[in-house]
Amino acid sequence: MNMEEIHSMEEIHSREERQSMDRYVSPLSERYASREMQYIFSPDMKFSTWRRLWIALAETEKELGLSQDGKPVITDEQIAEMKAHVDDINYDVAKAREREVRHDVMSHVYAYGQQCPKAAGIIHLGATSCYVGDNTDIIVMTEGLKLLKKKLVNVIAELADFAENYKAQPTLAFTHFQPAQPTTVGKRATLWLQEFYLDLEDLNYVLDNMKLLGSKGTTGTQASFLELFGGDQEAIDKIDPMIAEKMGFKKCFPVSGQTYSRKVDTRVANVLAGIAASAHKMSNDIRLLQHLKEVEEPFEKSQIGSSAMAYKRNPMRCERIASLSRYVMIDALNPAITSATQWFERTLDDSANKRLSIPEGFLAVDGILDLCLNVVDGLVVYPKVIERHLMSELPFMATENIMMDAVKLGGNRQELHERIRELSMEAGKNVKAEGKENNLLELIAADSAFSMTLEELQESMDPAKYVGRSKEQVEAFLSDVVRPVLEENKELLGMKAEVKV
Repeated sequence: MNMEEIHSMEEIHSREERQSMDRYVSPLSERYASREMQYIFSPDMKFSTWRRLWIALAETEKELGLSQDGKPVITDEQIAEMKAHVDDINYDVAKAREREVRHDVMSHVYAYGQQCPKAAGIIHLGATSCYVGDNTDIIVMTEGLKLLKKKLVNVIAELADFAENYKAQPTLAFTHFQPAQPTTVGKRATLWLQEFYLDLEDLNYVLDNMKLLGSKGTTGTQASFLELFGGDQEAIDKIDPMIAEKMGFKKCFPVSGQTYSRKVDTRVANVLAGIAASAHKMSNDIRLLQHLKEVEEPFEKSQIGSSAMAYKRNPMRCERIASLSRYVMIDALNPAITSATQWFERTLDDSANKRLSIPEGFLAVDGILDLCLNVVDGLVVYPKVIERHLMSELPFMATENIMMDAVKLGGNRQELHERIRELSMEAGKNVKAEGKENNLLELIAADSAFSMTLEELQESMDPAKYVGRSKEQVEAFLSDVVRPVLEENKELLGMKAEVKV
C-alpha cells in the first residue's frame, strides 16, 4: 500500500469516526464488552448462522430422500453453491429487499438466492422464519455462555490463588459491618469464590441442556414436512436430530409452538444475573476494604482519581462492576415477563425485547467478568494496616480467653464476666468518646480480680490464635472443590483482561 492509499484509508476512518458521533452508540460495545462477545452478537454471526441452518436443512432433506416424481428435489450442486456463500453476505441486497417486503427472513432468503441462483428455489424449503431466527438465538446464546464460562473459570482461578496466598493472614471480620471474631484475608476471599463456583455450576447446567428448536413449522406440528415427505413419519422423525447434529447440538426440544419456549431465555438470564450478583457482592466488599485502606484494586501509574482531589484513589473498577451488575440483575426481569406473557403458539411481542435484553445482558456480564479478572489479578493487600485495625479490636475479642485463664488462676467465672464487661465498656468509651487508644489490657492488668500482668495479657494477643480454622478451611475448599474444577477446565485457563476507558 503506497502513501496515497494510506492517506485515503485514514480519511475514510476519520470520516467514519466523525459520523459515529452524531448517533447513539451503546456503551456496552464502546466501553465494556470484549470484541469476542461483540462478534457473537454481531450481524455477521447471526446471518452466517442463518445460512448454515439453511444448508443443514437442505442437506437433511436431501439425505432423507426428498424427491418429486422419482427425482431428488435437492442436489449436491445446489448445496455446494450454498456453502460457497456462507460468509460473503450481500447486506445491501437484503436491506433493499427488506424495505420492499418488510420481512427480514424473506429478505435474506432472497439475497442468498441472488448469490445462489441454482439453489434459490430450495432455500428455506418447508421452514418458517423461526427456523433460522430461533435456532440462531439458541446457537448465539450457547456461544455466549461458552465465552462467559471461560472468563468465569479464570476469575475462579485468580481468586483461588489469592485465597491460597493469604489463607493465613489474620484480618478483622465483620458482622453488620461491626467488628467480629477475626478471620483471614484468604478465608474471606473463599466467600467470594464460592459464589462464583455456584454460578459456574448453574452455567454448566444451562449450557449442557441447551437444545435447538429444530424445524417444526408455523405452530410446531411439522405439517409442512408431512406434506413434503408425503406422510413419511419415519423420515420426519429424523429431521430434528439430523439438524441438531449438523449444528453441533445433542438434541432439539421435543415439542414447541412456532418458537422455542421463552423459558429458555429466562434460564439464561438468571445465570447472567447470578454472576452479576456474585460480582456485585465481591466489588462491594473490596470498595469497603479500600475505604479502610486494607485492600486496594489496581490503580495505574497515570490514573486520575478525581478532577478536584488529586490525592484520591477511587475504586473505579469495582464501582463499574457494581453499576453493570445492577443493570444485569434488573435485566433478568425482561425474559421472565416475556415468557409469562406469550400467547398460545406464539406472539411477536417478544422480538423487540429479546433484541435488547439478551445481547445486552451478555455484553454486560462479559464486561463484568473482564473487570473482575483485572481487579483480582492486581488486588493489593496492606498487611500493616490490617494488623493495626485488628490489634485495636483484638483485646475485646480476647476477653473470653482472658476470663478463662483467670478462672484457672482461682477466679469466679460470673464475677469475672461482670468485671470484664464493665472494663470493656470503659475501654470502649475511651476509644469512641475520647479518641484514645484501646487500653482494655491495661485496665485488666490493674484489676486485682484477674491476677494477671500486662506482659501475660499481651502474650495472648497473637491474632493467629483467634482465626479458628480459617487457614484449614481455605486449604480444604481449594483442594477438595476448586482445584478439581480448574483441572477439569485447564484448557480455558490463562486469560488476562484489560479495562477499557
